[in-house]
Amino acid sequence: MAELDPPIREYYERGEEVDRLASAFPSGPLERARTQELVQRHLPAGELDILDVGGGPGVYAAWLATRGHRVHLVDPIPLHVEQARAASAAITAETGDARALSQADESVDVILLLGPLYHLTDRSDRMLALREAHRVLRPGGVIFAAAISRFAALFDLLVRLDRLHEPAILATVEAAIETGVFRGDVGGLFTNAYFHLPHDLEVEVSEAGFRLEQIYNVEGPGFLVHDFPERWQDPSRRDVLLRVARLVETEPLLLAALSHLLAVGSASA
Repeated sequence: MAELDPPIREYYERGEEVDRLASAFPSGPLERARTQELVQRHLPAGELDILDVGGGPGVYAAWLATRGHRVHLVDPIPLHVEQARAASAAITAETGDARALSQADESVDVILLLGPLYHLTDRSDRMLALREAHRVLRPGGVIFAAAISRFAALFDLLVRLDRLHEPAILATVEAAIETGVFRGDVGGLFTNAYFHLPHDLEVEVSEAGFRLEQIYNVEGPGFLVHDFPERWQDPSRRDVLLRVARLVETEPLLLAALSHLLAVGSASA
């Protein structure tokens, strides 16, 4: 298996990812709900063979298995593989790397790539992962590839966390805006990552051989509200957070300004 950047491995070996989409990160429930909504919107009909690459502790894999699909998860962190197996007896899981999958050519209907592009800071590695996804997809199969928006940290650290005045953090964000590479281990922010511009994500997905269907803004501006947990617990305010996200989900002028991007594409024949 290709080597994973040590700071990234150390970050995920803490085991915190298992709760991130439920409660550990304030807007995690919004990210989860919207990702599920967008995936469900584009899933082909019928029972599908789904490969969840970089699937972490199996949140999306377990959800898809409950809908009757055959789901296999691949992740480079052994703890995540154990957590995924514990999350659902209906899924299978193995340790592996997005850049060198063990699956056969044209063996799955759908591939989720909801994490690897975050942490492959070299473009050549991102292209390896995308081309591997294309290789294992059947003709016409669907890819869901997530990325972090180039300006996500800028807005989050300025508006929600109020830490942009710290010199080391400001320098980290400035470098990420210029290069896309975010050294997030500074100040315990995150870990090493790559932040995409929408056009760059479009080009990478297309160069890998996919026909791009759409790039979506996942959370909309709701990821910035300071009292997110309270709003999410209120049904009417939760509905507004979701409706606002849908309202601007394909607005080109906002794609780069918010948090997560989701590229949806299909494999060429």
